[in-house]
Amino acid sequence: MKPSLPATDRRLWALAWPLMLTNLTVPLLGLVDTAVLGHLESPEYLGAVAVGANLFSILYWTFGFMRMGTTGLAAQAWGKRDSFGQIALLLRSVLLAVGIGLLLILLHQPLISLGLTLMNPSPDVTGLAAEYAAIRIWSAPAVLCQYTLVGWLIGTQFPRGPMIMLIVANGVNIALDVLFVTGLGWNSRGVAIATVIAEYGAAAIGFAIVLSRMPEGQTLTRALFGELADYLRILRVNRYIMVRTVALLLVLAFFTAQGARQGDTILAANAVLITFLLIISNALDGFANAAEALVGEAIGKGSRRRFRVVFQSALRWSLWGALLLTIIFVVGGRGLIALLTGIEAVRTTAWQYLPWLWLLPFAAVWGFLLDGIFIGATRTRDMQNTMLFSALGVFLPVWWLTTDWGNHGLWFSLICLMLARALSMGWLCWSHTRNGRWFNGH
Repeated sequence: MKPSLPATDRRLWALAWPLMLTNLTVPLLGLVDTAVLGHLESPEYLGAVAVGANLFSILYWTFGFMRMGTTGLAAQAWGKRDSFGQIALLLRSVLLAVGIGLLLILLHQPLISLGLTLMNPSPDVTGLAAEYAAIRIWSAPAVLCQYTLVGWLIGTQFPRGPMIMLIVANGVNIALDVLFVTGLGWNSRGVAIATVIAEYGAAAIGFAIVLSRMPEGQTLTRALFGELADYLRILRVNRYIMVRTVALLLVLAFFTAQGARQGDTILAANAVLITFLLIISNALDGFANAAEALVGEAIGKGSRRRFRVVFQSALRWSLWGALLLTIIFVVGGRGLIALLTGIEAVRTTAWQYLPWLWLLPFAAVWGFLLDGIFIGATRTRDMQNTMLFSALGVFLPVWWLTTDWGNHGLWFSLICLMLARALSMGWLCWSHTRNGRWFNGH
């Protein structure tokens, strides 16, 4: 009996479903954080974790190239069947991750102080957020190593590795959240401690998985470590992803800060809704992550036909995913908000802005998918330029023009950012395809 799906669709799904489960554990953790704190007596705890978590999103995902860049380079080495290149890339990237993580710990006090000053939450939230951040920073080396390990495992087409890493670690995190917050009454401090323990657990599991996949007979040679120039080359290749990621995360930080300026209730309501945005992005990223691996493999092999087929398959399934998410949030959005917080003012406020969430899946799906295509093709400069255009040329002007709309203007600006990314990246994708540039040196 012939299989019902084409071969490329089956390969895409074989990569995508473990990555979807992996990605969905991240907002699931956010849901639990929100739920355990949202049922406490005061919204300040929820606001503190929203501000603190946003600060760490900026801090850690500034170095998100440790994941994205590693995926594209590893996928191309996989397509070329270059075992030495795969292992050398992993080792050098891990060493960079540890070094950057230790540097962040050394510099954490001025970094946290600056971040909280820019976000400008209320005094009660500021104190709690500072305490949360001073604990969370100790996970920096583990988080950056995870990025590298996950990127390498995706690029070498072993998606079950990240799934095992993050599902187990986030399961521990969720259990510790409930114990520390509900059982021991540690509030936002307990959420931070639980997260640090889970991050090191995830890194340990990741290293065990990667070591089990090393080629037989491979020894730790001096050549694998490379020279200083090899590390600088990794940083240069990924500098565009770094700028792109910083721009995106500054937009999200700006979003949180503007919500905070409208009061703790708006801040908490936006934190609940942003958790659903994380669900959307992490679910749809499953197809984008699979596309990264398959596009990188196609380019490593020099196969234009494979590239085209992978793109069409990933686009088709991404759109179906966006439709399903839209239906879920239209039908069940109010109920999901009620599950996350028992504070009536926060619930009522979040319900007012729920319709913006209905628009997000189809506004955002194009950018998520094209990120995967551009990462697999290591077209990282294009990612940087389109994000800068979308943030500086669209998001900020739209927000400024709609300040009288209050929080509605803030959400409208975010939707416009997503659409600007879709249009600018889509135009470049069409241009590269028409002119045959995907397989050229860049």
